[in-house]
Amino acid sequence: MSAPSVPPAVSNPTVPAHEREADWLKNIYRPHEANLTVRAVVVGMLIGAAMCLSNIYVFFKTGWSLGVTLTACILAFGSFQFLQALRIVKKPLGVLENNALTTVASGAGFMTGGGNMAAFGALFMITTVRPDSTAMIVWFGVIAALGVFAAIPIKRQLINHEGLAFPTGTATAETIRSIHDAAAGGGKGKAAWLAGSAGVAAVLTWLRDAWHWIPGTFGLPVSLAGHTLAQWTLSLKAEVVLLGGGALMSFRTGWSLLLGGILTYAVLAPALVAQGIVTTVSYKAIVAWTLWPGAAILVASGLTSFALDYKSIARSFSGLGRIFGRKGAQPAESGIEAVECPEWWFPVGFLVLAPVVTGLMVWLFQIPLWAGLVAVPLAVVMGFVAARVTGETDVTPTKALGPVTQMIYGIITPGNVAGNIMSANVTGGVGLHAADLLTTLKTGWLLGAKPRHQLYAQLFGVMAGAAIVVPAFNIILPDPSVLGGEAWPAPSCVVWAGVSQAFSGGIAALHPSSKTAIVVGLILGVALSLFEKFAPRKLRPLLPSASGLGIAMVIPGSNCIAMFLGSAVAEWMRRKWPAVADKLVVPVASGLIAGESLMGILIAFLIVSGVIAG
Repeated sequence: MSAPSVPPAVSNPTVPAHEREADWLKNIYRPHEANLTVRAVVVGMLIGAAMCLSNIYVFFKTGWSLGVTLTACILAFGSFQFLQALRIVKKPLGVLENNALTTVASGAGFMTGGGNMAAFGALFMITTVRPDSTAMIVWFGVIAALGVFAAIPIKRQLINHEGLAFPTGTATAETIRSIHDAAAGGGKGKAAWLAGSAGVAAVLTWLRDAWHWIPGTFGLPVSLAGHTLAQWTLSLKAEVVLLGGGALMSFRTGWSLLLGGILTYAVLAPALVAQGIVTTVSYKAIVAWTLWPGAAILVASGLTSFALDYKSIARSFSGLGRIFGRKGAQPAESGIEAVECPEWWFPVGFLVLAPVVTGLMVWLFQIPLWAGLVAVPLAVVMGFVAARVTGETDVTPTKALGPVTQMIYGIITPGNVAGNIMSANVTGGVGLHAADLLTTLKTGWLLGAKPRHQLYAQLFGVMAGAAIVVPAFNIILPDPSVLGGEAWPAPSCVVWAGVSQAFSGGIAALHPSSKTAIVVGLILGVALSLFEKFAPRKLRPLLPSASGLGIAMVIPGSNCIAMFLGSAVAEWMRRKWPAVADKLVVPVASGLIAGESLMGILIAFLIVSGVIAG
C-alpha cells in the first residue's frame, strides 16, 4: 500500500493549526501500520553505522558531512528486496518501517556533523592528546540525545502549525513514496545503481590503496614558478569519493571550489612563496597561511547569513513564548496530543542530560563549572534557532553557531583552547541533532508516522553513531600529524582550530600579512552574503559561493578540481537528461562515496592491524 497524498488542509499554512492537525489525524495518520519494528532498528543501525563510517572518511577528505536520509531509504528498500529474493525475510519493508529505519540511520550517520568531528579533530591537532575513547563516546551520545529532546517542544510549532518546508524531509517522503509504489517501479533500479557504483568504487580503492596498482594522483607535465603543478597541489586525484561528493552539491558550489582552488594555489601561493612569507612549496606550508582568510570567509558569511535571517531568529523566540506560554490544550487538539511526544519529556530529558554534559565539560576539558552551566542552556536555545533555520532553508547553521560560542568562551575563559573548541561542539551538536530529528519528523508527518516512534528511532541511531564514530576516528587517524596534510586535509578541523586559537589570544602572534588576510576574508565573506541576499535573482547563480571559496583555501587544489568535475557532470546530466539524472545522480554518487569510504576504512584497519603494508 502506497502512502497517501497530503490533503490540502494539512499542507496549507493559512488553514488554522487545529484544523490541519485534525485533518492529518483523519486522512494521513496510519496508527495501525508497522513503524519502529525490531528489524527496522537493527537494519537502521547497521545502515547508519555504515553511513557514519562513510561520512567520517568523506569529512576528513572534504570538510563536508553528506546527507543520509535519501541514501538510507533507497538502500533500505534495496536491502529488503534482496533479502526477500533470498527468502531470508518474507514480509516486505513497509512505508512507515522505512521511515523509522531511515530515522535510525540518520541519527547514526550524522554523528560526524554538528561540529563533532571538526571539534574532535581540532582538539587532537592542537593538544596531540587523544581523549579517553569511552568518555568521548558518552560525550557525543549525550550531546546528540540532548538535541533529540530539544526538538520536542518545537515540533508542533514548526511542522504542524507553521508547516515549514524542511526540504530534505519533504524530498525523503517523496522518495519513500515513489520507491514503495509498485506503479513507479523506480526503487529496485535506484538500489541497483547504488550497489553497482559502490562495488566499482570499492575495487578501485583496493587497487589504489591496498595493492598500489593505481597511483593516487595524476600530475600534468607543466611548471608554475619553477615547480610542477602537482607540487602546488594542482593535479587529478584517483579518488571517486570526491567526484561523488561534487555530484551531490550544487554546481555553483562546485565551480566556486574550482575558482577558489585556482586563485589559492596558482595565484596566491606562488606570490606568497616569492615574497618569502611561505618558505616551502607544500600543502601544509601553504594552508598554514591560507587557513586564516579561508576561515574568515566561512565565519563572516555564516554569521552574516544568520543575521540577515533575523525574521527567522525572531520567530524562534516568539515561537518559544507560544510553546511555553500555552495554558492548556484546546478540545480540537486533544487527539493530536495523544499522538505527539509529551512536552514534559523535554524538561525531564534536560534535567537528566544537562548535568552529564556539564560534568564532562569540567572533567574532560577543564572548563570552569560556572562556564559549563552556561553552555547547555545556550546550546538548547541555539538548537531552537538552528531548527527553524533548517526548516526554512535546509541548511543547519553550525558554521555560524560554532564560532559564536567560540567567541563567547574566548571572552569568559581566555586561553582555554580545548574548552573553547568543545563548548562550541555542544552548541553545534545539539543544534544539528534537533534539526535532524525535525527533518525526519517532517517526513513522518507527510507519511502518517508515529512521532514518538521516530524519537525512539533517533535515540537508537545516535547511540549507534556515537559507538562507531570514536573507534573509527582512532583507526583512520592514529597520529595527529596526518591531520591537515594532503592525504587527510580535514579542512573543518583546520578552521575550528584556527578560530579557537584566534579567540583564545593567539592572533597577536600571526604574521602581519595573515592579519591583513583575515580582514580581507571577513569583508569578502560579508560582501558575498549580502550580494546573495540582495542581488537580482538572475545574477545570483553567477556569484561565487562563500562556502566554496572558503573551503577551497583549506583543502588541496586537487580536491577542488575533482569535486568540480563531479558537480559539472551532474549538472550536465540534469540539463541534458533531467529524467535520467533524477534516477541516477543521487544513487550513483552515493554509491561512489559509500564504496570508497567503507573500503578506505577497511584498508586503514588492515594496515593498523599489520595485515597489509601501508
